[in-house]
Amino acid sequence: MTDVSAQQQPPSTAHGGPVSYAIFTLARAHRGFAAGMLRELGLHPGQELLLMQLMDRDGQTQSELLESVGLDHSTVSKSLRRMQEAGLVVREQAEHDRRATLVRLTDKGRAMRGPIERMWTTLEETTIRDLDADQAQALITVARTIERSIAQRTRPPADRR
Repeated sequence: MTDVSAQQQPPSTAHGGPVSYAIFTLARAHRGFAAGMLRELGLHPGQELLLMQLMDRDGQTQSELLESVGLDHSTVSKSLRRMQEAGLVVREQAEHDRRATLVRLTDKGRAMRGPIERMWTTLEETTIRDLDADQAQALITVARTIERSIAQRTRPPADRR
């Protein structure tokens, strides 16, 4: 096992983006750790986000779920199909609009609340284990600032504010 404390030097082609490379390696490590815990729950990455949204408001349309988790249509459709096959959700046509598909949790899906909450708690505890409260808050602030900067950059010019 490699020593995580020994910082790996970014490749020479990343010399113009040391912050971006640090974010990339952090995201990869965080996503990998979370994916392992999700596998133990029988879930694929991203499925927990859909379940969490449905736990807060069951019976959302597939379009509402797309918007709330920020994933593309094909990813959400594939995830929902797998979740339906696993007995976590059911999909049905909405009575108010036959073009809309409602997604509802099954009893098995609702039973995932505790395991998902514990998984996120473990992920958080591991993530901030070596940070003090001020550092953790600063990380949240910086992450949100970077996210806004990227969102503004990727929006069409007329939408930027």
